[in-house]
Amino acid sequence: MTPQEPSPTPTPALNPTPTPAPHPTDVATGPYDAAFLPRLELSARPAERPITEPVPKLGGEPCWLAEPAWPLSPETGEPLVFIGQFPVPGEELRLAYLFLAEVEQIMGGMAPDAGDGVLLVQPGGRIPSFAVIGPPGTRGRTLWRREPGSAATTPVEFHLDLLPLSAELDRSMDERAAFQRYLRHEGPEVRFPDGGHVFDHLGGLPSFPNGEARVPAPWRYLFSFSDAPDDDDPYFLNFGYGVGSGFLSPDGLEGRFCWEIP
Repeated sequence: MTPQEPSPTPTPALNPTPTPAPHPTDVATGPYDAAFLPRLELSARPAERPITEPVPKLGGEPCWLAEPAWPLSPETGEPLVFIGQFPVPGEELRLAYLFLAEVEQIMGGMAPDAGDGVLLVQPGGRIPSFAVIGPPGTRGRTLWRREPGSAATTPVEFHLDLLPLSAELDRSMDERAAFQRYLRHEGPEVRFPDGGHVFDHLGGLPSFPNGEARVPAPWRYLFSFSDAPDDDDPYFLNFGYGVGSGFLSPDGLEGRFCWEIP
């Protein structure tokens, strides 16, 4: 993700046009379908103060909507790193909280059910069977950035703004998904997509770095975002220059996350 620069508060428009909220389509049957529409960009914007409301964000402290449930690494017992919280479309306010292990500067989550990457849904969500939840009061590290020229790190926090895509870009991303369907022998032959693509987004027809989802049906696709592994990135998140994706169960109460390298 490439964060936006902070900007002054704009003067309200006389007739502002709000970004349409993504909603469940109720027609998805698996991870290759559009479970939520419209597709919206996830755009990171530095926070000027701690974010304490249940809104989409990266870093900072989780804004729990139910009892805190901080996951632990099943291998080491150490608390996982809180990466951020993402909106769960629907009539009720719900969030999906992402936690990942970090070992030698590589994030956990390559397998969706190993327990080193956990996506929790609140309120009313189910704890995945593979997740190890710490005792009350457990708190771990949160997203950070590396300070240039030193081993020091600094906690960071970003708003995640949900922004509409242009019709041209949205169509280009649909074409990319259609091309992957063709490669999986699930759709008609289509031309190779040559348009733009936004890796950091929520909803819409998904495409994946290697053309295959790492979760089976009936899991539903929710979001994707790219990593930030370099020293000059605004935060540290290493997927080996890959892309991570979040998924929900059909009832929207349980999450999965995994990342992969193209």
